[in-house]
Amino acid sequence: MGTLMENNSADTVHLIERARAGDPDALNAIFTRHRERLRHMVAMRLDTRLQGRIDASDVIQDAYVEASQRLDEYLRDPKLPLFLWLRLVVGERMMKLHRQHLGTQMRDAGREVSLYRGALPAASSAALAAQLLGQHTSPTQAAVRAERLLRLQEALNSLDPIDREILSLRHFEELNRTEAAQVLGITEAAAAKRYFRALKHLKETLAQMPGGFEAL
Repeated sequence: MGTLMENNSADTVHLIERARAGDPDALNAIFTRHRERLRHMVAMRLDTRLQGRIDASDVIQDAYVEASQRLDEYLRDPKLPLFLWLRLVVGERMMKLHRQHLGTQMRDAGREVSLYRGALPAASSAALAAQLLGQHTSPTQAAVRAERLLRLQEALNSLDPIDREILSLRHFEELNRTEAAQVLGITEAAAAKRYFRALKHLKETLAQMPGGFEAL
């Protein structure tokens, strides 16, 4: 149980032990606690071509079924905090859906970040740009929004893929520095450096936009 305590809070460990003892409500309680964060992760990473065909709730539900089947596997060797393991299970489900529906039409592998040996789709520049615009401006003209969206995507695409990824992890998925570093397989210091570098780059780009607006 030492490893569990190192990776998870005492409250989470209590729920895990309930699940280990066969309590059918324990895993549901765990998933309920993290459902919104997981839904947001799906929204950031589900290919835009699938968003009209696949509902985030269905992805989460399918992942819940798989997590319940694989919980013993996690308990035997809990290398990740439980939330990051659940996030991985959800991400693997998304990758299966991407392959099933898109096949060779999946996003260029060169634009992806290899996380957990390629288990999760990378956050798209389009999703990140839409989040930025949605949070920080509400243009009345569609043409203005389209122009800003395009420039934001260009700015995001100019980032190193890992910098773009950590921006999504920290700013939109709200992972803390430790969690983001674990996801990317880098040190906390490196994760912090990359995050602030990405923020600085985007702030400078946004400040140069016509009618520039505050962001981040």
